[in-house]
Amino acid sequence: MNRETLHEPFEIVYKKLDECPKEGHKHLFFELVYILSGTGKQCINNNKFDYYAGHMFLITPEDCHSFEIESTTEFFFLRFGNVYIRSKEFRTDDVQRMEYILQNASHQPGCILKNFSDKPFIRSLIDAMMAEYINRDLYNKELIAKMVDTMIVMVARNIAKYLPAAIKEDAEEKTLALLNYIQANIYHPEKLRAEKLSSQFGISEHYFGKYFKKHTHETLQQYIANLRIKLIEARLRFSNMRINEIAYELGFTDESHLNKFFKSQRGLSLKAFRNSLAA
Repeated sequence: MNRETLHEPFEIVYKKLDECPKEGHKHLFFELVYILSGTGKQCINNNKFDYYAGHMFLITPEDCHSFEIESTTEFFFLRFGNVYIRSKEFRTDDVQRMEYILQNASHQPGCILKNFSDKPFIRSLIDAMMAEYINRDLYNKELIAKMVDTMIVMVARNIAKYLPAAIKEDAEEKTLALLNYIQANIYHPEKLRAEKLSSQFGISEHYFGKYFKKHTHETLQQYIANLRIKLIEARLRFSNMRINEIAYELGFTDESHLNKFFKSQRGLSLKAFRNSLAA
């Protein structure tokens, strides 16, 4: 599968489409997608989510994605890479934190704008960005760059509030890399054993448990369980996947094993949880 690259610090694109010109494809950069008008489905990593006007998605590097357009849709695309984030005047730890947050957006399904008050601001920001991009007035590049920075920070804030587990404000680079690795391999439980992780990150296996809890406020087992629960709930809420499909995707032995795990964490069965959503 070909992977698209970006040759500028960032790129702004507007498109009005009746059908998606590309099948599932991947990028080597981040892509913010805002729906100006229209309806359809976002297809990402074998999951589908409805989209409407006002929805925003963040496609991360290596996500396989496409759109199924149901009614003529106006798209706003903002594309940028890690290089752009690192080039900004943020503190080093802020850059690391932002990269971690954005990289893990793929675990947050559907529209990423969770703060209701941010939605009208994002829309006005996009309208202003498009106007500057079209009119090419004096200092338009500088203004657009500032608006791009603002949008990226707002998106990171919305995603950060809903990450599966809290991270200490002073989390060091190794911790962020460790959490990033866990989230990237959440579908491969065999890679998430303490002995594997301690070896991967050069931390004593004897000390690993204390190290993890010190930097995340919870045990490794709790962190992984919380992350898996969030992913299971997302599949139940936002997709039509069957229970056995969810079990297979998340590395459970079978549907019964998945149901037992979910009930131990949430106190009700998968079927009861899904039925409660339709009530």
